[in-house]
Amino acid sequence: MAELKNDRFLRALLREPVDRTPVWMMRQAGRYLPEYRETRARAGDFMSLCKNPQLACEVTLQPLERYDLDAAILFSDILTIPDAMGLGLYFEAGEGPRFKKIVRSADDVEALPLPDVATDLDYVLAAVREIRSALAGRVPLIGFSGSPWTLATYMVEGGSSKDFRHIKEMMYARPEVMHRLLGKLADAVTLYLNEQILAGAQAVQIFDTWGGALSGPMYREFSLAYMQRIVNGLIREHDGRRVPAILFTKNGGQWLEAMADTGADALGLDWTTEIGDARARVGDRVALQGNMDPSVLYAPASRIRDEVARILESYGHGNGHVFNLGHGIHQFVDPEHAGIFVDAVHELSAPYHR
Repeated sequence: MAELKNDRFLRALLREPVDRTPVWMMRQAGRYLPEYRETRARAGDFMSLCKNPQLACEVTLQPLERYDLDAAILFSDILTIPDAMGLGLYFEAGEGPRFKKIVRSADDVEALPLPDVATDLDYVLAAVREIRSALAGRVPLIGFSGSPWTLATYMVEGGSSKDFRHIKEMMYARPEVMHRLLGKLADAVTLYLNEQILAGAQAVQIFDTWGGALSGPMYREFSLAYMQRIVNGLIREHDGRRVPAILFTKNGGQWLEAMADTGADALGLDWTTEIGDARARVGDRVALQGNMDPSVLYAPASRIRDEVARILESYGHGNGHVFNLGHGIHQFVDPEHAGIFVDAVHELSAPYHR
């Protein structure tokens, strides 16, 4: 593998000194870019794009051609694991992800196979290898997965949900079934992320999109405990370097201390948690990633720069900060505004690292 020319992102995750704050964007390869929309049209649909390693590589690299980003993230979807378990993932226009089979009973859970990652998800691993080769050491590559709780919400609800009626019914009325499902998913995610690491991912992120829908005790029991299990099972050294692990629970800012206890290297923050407050709470136990409201990118250039400056000041001097949006970039953002954001982070952060 080519030597890494820019390891600022990996060093920041490990709270090591950097010359300026690294920056990347969740969903940085996405619909806001006209070149992405063109490639997706060529692929035919979203899942065909995900399952074509050459095209997945192409869209992963597109934002790096436009912006001075410090990391690339694998282009894929968090629901590849349930799909590999035979649930039949598909996307309805305007409806988001759906499954042909829904998991609602103990028998449904028992019938779920543990995916053979090397076979059932070979297209993801092929994309990782292709992207890593194409990057040629330019920046690190991030692999990722959904958290067990988040994957389970889609599998039990059958798609997106506003009230989480079916999964919360299972959690409260049949907790043993819920735990069995989450245990299977934790095992699958661990295998999946480790195979991504062996294929070339240099850091991994667990996206817990729906953990914030839980009460505190339920979050610890049904979401965090299974992310802890994954962290415990991850390959943490590969290619002579540490492989950092990032946990991101949307709307999970109230649980940062418990998340830091997992042994993850970094925590992602959404925009509802002030990064300076988060740093005061977790100290130097973990790096922090985040946390600008993606909607700031609709604003004029001066307002974007002001918000970048405010967040940098909130975090303060020293190591352990990766700048990011507090969630994925919106599809209607002007691509030029994303460039203003990335450049502002690099320009304005240098004094914080002297």
